[in-house]
Amino acid sequence: MTRIEFYVLPDSEPAGRARAACQLASKGWQHGLSVFIRCQDNQQCNELDELLWSFRAERFIPHELYDDHPQAPVVIGTEQPPAATQGLLINLSPTLSPHTDRFSRVIEIVNQQPELLTVCRDNFRLYRQRGYDPKRVEL
Repeated sequence: MTRIEFYVLPDSEPAGRARAACQLASKGWQHGLSVFIRCQDNQQCNELDELLWSFRAERFIPHELYDDHPQAPVVIGTEQPPAATQGLLINLSPTLSPHTDRFSRVIEIVNQQPELLTVCRDNFRLYRQRGYDPKRVEL
């Protein structure tokens, strides 16, 4: 069964979620997992694409937007189905992915913004209702 984790950041800084997504994508890729970063819209996809280019000066994170190369090691997209299965989904969208079962692991990144906390609490309950056992990880 897919492992679901909610990584909880200590602050409400929106940029912190993007940096955490980059760090998690790097770790996933280094451990041999295909990584899909699910954004809420194309603007967020483009922002994350730019951030990944400069995230680690000493190490390149091989990534592409889904529309450019859906089989890249790290793919940035929205609602598209993953080209590779059994990898890592980093969900930055406020909704659950319709493709959750195609991943071995899903990470939801939460910060202390009140609206996001509410959405993530609802998502936590939805995962439970669907038979998953989501875990909370304090960062």
